[in-house]
Amino acid sequence: ANMASRARRARFFWLRARKVQDMVDLTAQEEAAIRATLQPVAALIDTIGWQFPPSAWSQEQMLQLITVAIDSFQTAMHQAAVDDPMEVPF
Repeated sequence: ANMASRARRARFFWLRARKVQDMVDLTAQEEAAIRATLQPVAALIDTIGWQFPPSAWSQEQMLQLITVAIDSFQTAMHQAAVDDPMEVPF
C-alpha cells in the first residue's frame, strides 16, 4: 500500500480510538511491538534532523514517520505471532 492509503488508515483508527471511552489495556505483545518502533522512528528522525520540530516537517516527512511506526509495529506483531503461533491475539 502506498503512503497516502496508510496515512488514511492511521487517521481512521486514530479517530475511532478517540471515540472509545475506556481503552483496552495493551497486551505484552503490543507493548513490545510499540517498543520495537522506537529505533526505526528515531532513525527516521535522525535523517530529518532533531533540530527541526515536527510542526516544521513537510507532509511527506510526517507521512514517513507514521508509515515507519505502523510498519514497525505490524512487523513486530507478525513476528510475535510467528514466534508463538499458539497465542490468540485477542
